[in-house]
Amino acid sequence: MSTRGARGAGPLTWLEPAVDTDVADSLSTQFLDRFGDLPDGVWAAPGRVNLVGEHTDYNGGYALPLALPHRTYAAVRRRDDGLLRVASLQAPHGWEGPVTTVRQGSPDGWAAYVAGVASVLAERAGAAEVGMDVLVDGHVPLGAGLSSSAALSCSAGLALRDLVPQLDGLSEAELVGVCVRAENEVAGAATGGMDQTVSLRAVDEHLLLLDARDRSVVPVAWTLPDHELLVVDTRVHHALGDGQYERRRRTCEEAAAALGVGSLRELDPEVLDRDWERPAGPARVLHGIPDALPRVRHVLTENERVLDLVAALREQDVARVGSLMTASHASLRDDYEVSCPELDLTVEAALGAGAPGARMTGGGFGGSAVVLVARTEVEQVAESVAQAFAREGLDAPAFLHAVPGPPAHRVR
Repeated sequence: MSTRGARGAGPLTWLEPAVDTDVADSLSTQFLDRFGDLPDGVWAAPGRVNLVGEHTDYNGGYALPLALPHRTYAAVRRRDDGLLRVASLQAPHGWEGPVTTVRQGSPDGWAAYVAGVASVLAERAGAAEVGMDVLVDGHVPLGAGLSSSAALSCSAGLALRDLVPQLDGLSEAELVGVCVRAENEVAGAATGGMDQTVSLRAVDEHLLLLDARDRSVVPVAWTLPDHELLVVDTRVHHALGDGQYERRRRTCEEAAAALGVGSLRELDPEVLDRDWERPAGPARVLHGIPDALPRVRHVLTENERVLDLVAALREQDVARVGSLMTASHASLRDDYEVSCPELDLTVEAALGAGAPGARMTGGGFGGSAVVLVARTEVEQVAESVAQAFAREGLDAPAFLHAVPGPPAHRVR
């Protein structure tokens, strides 16, 4: 973490990524102190920021995320007695128990993301004796909507896959499904798979065009060398377990069923203009489902924005990339209703300072925003956002550089 001066708003807080080898050295030593032996290895999995394509993954749609250089690290030692012991440098209490007893609600909290993966993989390996000791060190900001939970589950999952012979050959794409199932069934988080996909399948220096319908990914190069992505952590805690995320997901599922499709992705986007108000059109069909109309409109237009933004990147059209990001934020704020005053303030202040585009990122209701900004103006835009927070009497935000990084990997 470093600070730089901000006129009128105090020093800016910059969240810097950790150095893999430094963390691995420290974590191995602390693992020895905690568990009495050295780990078999240390694994790291990145958080993510999504450039565009929000709340589309569980609707079979498109998203365009990238892996952050900020990672969660897991020092892991395999056990052959079926016992699972998990601890974290960021939490006062861990969890210990047989992997066969893991279920939704046991354990709860952060440990469920590790235990859930262990449980699903033990089942897949057909070996109830598969267990592990895990010590976690998280460097993805917590509650910032940057997928610290997926980074946690993916780091532990990759470690166990590498250490258990019965899991040899399990692909990263298959491991994504394991982590999603663990989060859904044990942690109780109804995630759609985007976060786990980018954490495990990212391509260094690229974004990923994710098609959630068939789980395919296409690397997309960052083609705006004079611009970068600035992430603003509003410090408003983001959580998927409060029911809002699940409520919107359920609305979309009900809307798709009412429209006779498996997912909203199957709807022709032209239905918005051509068929919306006809007698059997979506507006009439969805009338009895609360909030369905704006939710569907967001998903359909957001899918189009993803594909349009990929084209804009290939054409190196900065203005178009920025306008699509900003349009995404307006849709998330007005149609999907997942923004909050701090996120809206961030977008407004960044655009007012000259940023070509800005939007909330992640599930919403807090968390972070992502800003497209000229490299020469990063400091100016960050200062403007910090000053806007100060004027409103809000806690100061934190900032980080979203440089597209590599996927989860074994550090040592």
